[in-house]
Amino acid sequence: MSYTLLSSPLQGFTDFRFRNAVNNYFGGIDTYYAPYIRLNGKLVIKSSYQRDLLPENNANLEVIPQVITNDADEFLFVAKYVQELGYKELNWNLGCPYPMVTKSGMGSGLICQTQKIDTILERVHAESDIIVSMKMRLGYENTEEILQVLPILENYPIKNVAIHARLGKQLYNGGVNLDAFQQCVDATKLKLYYNGDITSVAKFHEMQERFPSIDHWMIGRGLIADPFLPSMIKNNSKEYPSNKMELFSDFHDTLYAGYSESLSGATHILLKMHHLWEYFSVIFSNPHKVHKKIKKAKSIRNYEQAVREIIKEG
Repeated sequence: MSYTLLSSPLQGFTDFRFRNAVNNYFGGIDTYYAPYIRLNGKLVIKSSYQRDLLPENNANLEVIPQVITNDADEFLFVAKYVQELGYKELNWNLGCPYPMVTKSGMGSGLICQTQKIDTILERVHAESDIIVSMKMRLGYENTEEILQVLPILENYPIKNVAIHARLGKQLYNGGVNLDAFQQCVDATKLKLYYNGDITSVAKFHEMQERFPSIDHWMIGRGLIADPFLPSMIKNNSKEYPSNKMELFSDFHDTLYAGYSESLSGATHILLKMHHLWEYFSVIFSNPHKVHKKIKKAKSIRNYEQAVREIIKEG
């Protein structure tokens, strides 16, 4: 069975610089989902969102924009904006688990509000020809929430529903609930994508065997931690390329140069890179030691020296 690999959107990580660098140095991802646009009640697109979706910043990528909202006017405003840029699809985020989002009744905090979901989808499909897809959790409090939403989604031409097989209240803690995901597969005729804990080639094959009807697989934190993973899955290889450190070094340097150019001041640059290394450290033989070394680097000079030493040691 042929399959498609997708990059899950992670706020603060998978922007156009990251997407381009992954695509240029590693490949393997067929479609990238851009991190969500959030309007906060004002019908204005922030410049950072604009830059992230500009066609010239995504020239060789297949990208799908995403919106997070609980308001039909905001949804329609973003739909119109992305269509003007040439995008035909808009993904609706009902998956974000972070309290600052869910307490506002958005992301996974919206899944339990079936009437509001229905009302928004009704207006969007009545007033726009944008293709709508969904990114969801299994619910916020319990897995019954998504089972109540799926029949509502079936009333609309939803392109697909990507489900991260956790509850919102879990954040990223605990394991994925594969039985609950299977319940979703059994309960709907909607096209479902799987998301959650694809962190190795072996884990991918395990998921493929568990869900033989699924042919779209979304990789989130696993991609940031190991950008080699998608191409290794595509090549069915458990071995890293012989030039692993050279590739990673070029990838890192491209990201570092891009963020050094776009962020103001050493503090912001270091904070950005420190967050990335929380994931990057996983591909090294001693992740704890690597991450500790990066965290100790409090200046640009020390950071660059630490990276050189880490890569040299491999």
